[in-house]
Amino acid sequence: MNIQVRYFTRSGNTEKLAKAIGEAVGVQPESIAVPLSEKADILFLGTSYYAFDADPAVKEFVLVNKEHIGKIICFGTSAMMKSMYKPMKKVADKACVSLEKEDFHCRGEWWRCHPGRPDKNDLAAARAFAKKFV
Repeated sequence: MNIQVRYFTRSGNTEKLAKAIGEAVGVQPESIAVPLSEKADILFLGTSYYAFDADPAVKEFVLVNKEHIGKIICFGTSAMMKSMYKPMKKVADKACVSLEKEDFHCRGEWWRCHPGRPDKNDLAAARAFAKKFV
């Protein structure tokens, strides 16, 4: 089974989760700037809410790489929202790609909100989440 970890981050919060998930599944996480070169049976995809939606770069990544994606499992951070499922479901459906209903989401530090997040407990929870799928 080929597992890949890709992420998009503006603040570094989602990158922290990507590293924890990559460690848990034995894969080096990469930015979405690195396209998929082969079929990923499972793609752990890190993204966050920006203006109540996924960033356009994440949407483009999924559309451009759709032939190489078996199933997307999302993870991410935000200051206020609790899941990326709804916005990513629209993207996955457009690309005709399967999306796991369960995602991993935790608070991320933003401005003065949630200082220190994701913290060690969030990273441990991200590792445990990822291990459920491999």
